[in-house]
Amino acid sequence: MKNKRIYKKVIGLALAALTFTACSDTWDDHYEGMSDGVMEGSLWQAIEKDGNLSNFASVLKACGFDKSLASSQVFTVFAPTNDNFTAEEAAALIANYNAEKNLVDEEDNTIIKEFVKNHIAMYNHSVAPGVVDSLLLMNGKRVLFSQNDIAGTKIITDRSNKHYENGMLFVVDKQIDYLPNIFEYLRKDPELDSLRSFLYNSHFYRKEFEPSLSVAGGIEQGKTVYLDSVFSQVNELFGRGFLNARLTDEDSTYWMLAPTNEEWRDLLETYEPYFNYHPTTVDRDSFAYTFPRLAIMQGTIFSETLNPARALGDSAKSTLAVNGDYRESYWGLPFLRYYQYGTGGNRSEQKPLEVGGVLNGIDDPSDPKNVECTNGIVRKVNRWKINPLNTFKQAIVIPGTSRSAIQEMSKDQNASTKQLEEIVTLTAMDIPPTSPYYNKIWGNRFMQFKPQKAVNVFYRINITDVLSNMGYDVYLVTAPILAADSNATAIQRLPVKFKAHMCYLNEAGKKDSTELVTKQPVNTDIFDYILLAEDYKFPFCTYSLYESTPQVSLRIETDVTVTEYRRNTHTRVMNIAYVLLIPHGASWTDDDYFYFEPHGDGETIRMSKCKELLILDEQ
Repeated sequence: MKNKRIYKKVIGLALAALTFTACSDTWDDHYEGMSDGVMEGSLWQAIEKDGNLSNFASVLKACGFDKSLASSQVFTVFAPTNDNFTAEEAAALIANYNAEKNLVDEEDNTIIKEFVKNHIAMYNHSVAPGVVDSLLLMNGKRVLFSQNDIAGTKIITDRSNKHYENGMLFVVDKQIDYLPNIFEYLRKDPELDSLRSFLYNSHFYRKEFEPSLSVAGGIEQGKTVYLDSVFSQVNELFGRGFLNARLTDEDSTYWMLAPTNEEWRDLLETYEPYFNYHPTTVDRDSFAYTFPRLAIMQGTIFSETLNPARALGDSAKSTLAVNGDYRESYWGLPFLRYYQYGTGGNRSEQKPLEVGGVLNGIDDPSDPKNVECTNGIVRKVNRWKINPLNTFKQAIVIPGTSRSAIQEMSKDQNASTKQLEEIVTLTAMDIPPTSPYYNKIWGNRFMQFKPQKAVNVFYRINITDVLSNMGYDVYLVTAPILAADSNATAIQRLPVKFKAHMCYLNEAGKKDSTELVTKQPVNTDIFDYILLAEDYKFPFCTYSLYESTPQVSLRIETDVTVTEYRRNTHTRVMNIAYVLLIPHGASWTDDDYFYFEPHGDGETIRMSKCKELLILDEQ
């Protein structure tokens, strides 16, 4: 499968930056004088015998963390007092823990993750006056930590910074608030159930054990037994080519557009027909499920790194947009830009933050549609503003110089060997810098198809990644021989005529075809953009399929009569630069058009700006 397929990449919680102390100084630099020395007993013993921590202790014991805090493993604990953490609140947490206990894995239990591990960090962490640093809690949350507070929760100074045999104890005046990251929040909001169902699908989402971050309890029968196990969340959809955003990463900042359930259903109903795979396609059901949903979500996540505040007013790049020098290597062609909006994209659209823009309202903290998470903002959307022509409805460009794109060519029987042999010669033609045609097509190269015999010949060009039930304008771009050879003779410059058929699999799985043009003339002295079909729709989708023989191909056959050939009025040689499939009906402004030489009835052909990759020097 191509890079659009589901890769097996391990995505963790970005815990590699875990530090053993919370502040920039070392332990010895500032520990002395802030503690009364190492106090007798374990953390659990200290918590258990403190009457004002009894409610917190009851939750720890009910959840089995009394054993962990009595072990030799080192922790830092932030214990809320009974003053603002009541017995009733503790009892409710214990009841919720027990209700989930036999239904979910221990690490997924809400009370363990959002309460217990939200008040504990691994290893010793001291605090020094005037120092504000980050601290990684056991649930993966990174919070700010100072002498006076932890994640905005007040530390009771005179009862804190106590060093026990297996760690540090701080007393706080109330529970530490738990803030979900974006991925966690999507699981909680009932308005986003449809999106949650997709991203948490077990086909993409799993957990992986992290032994280095887990609490070892000893060795039994030669194997390590863990008192507490830490798991990272892995989602293959977060990888490059899918969403390209690690929504569990606490050290990143994202803005995410999340369609509400009703909007999700409407979008899915619209997009699913574009991903109608042929019944014989392997993994058809998986593709038909995955790709319409990806089509909704790709281009909806924005990284703060890619979008500095000074630039966001004009354009916004989603995590699938590629900057600068990487654009060509990522998309294969320069200037073919998708997944970015406003003045920086290949569409003239509303500026992102303005009314009608894709991010309109996301900068308003008072807007109830914006939900703050630890690693960014989720904006719940019930009216979609993303144009699919700027995301998954993309142009398909097949360079004529790609030998692998040729599926089949004319053959004839060799008189001596009796074997069928190709009777077409392929020659890659380079356009030199001295040519007036230089830089008129991307790559400055085209392919010459030349018959080895005095007959009409055909060649079938593979077409991949088409969407079903979506109109394409299909173009054949031919090149003048003069572009590569300024001394080309009049015979070499003769016009050619051809016919074209679109080939595909029909419902029954048989090869079928549609005639597009016949006796089509080509102007061989210009780059001729020939419209083969307008608003052409394929019955089946081939998006992301790896096929040894693609279902879809374009058959080009010279259509020159014997008389025309013998009288030297026409040639059977063709010079092909590209086959283009452009989504039909795109809305462009005049500034987004390039104008080409007249063709056919003499009217100027208007091509979208994405053809900038083909015509770099407008004439």
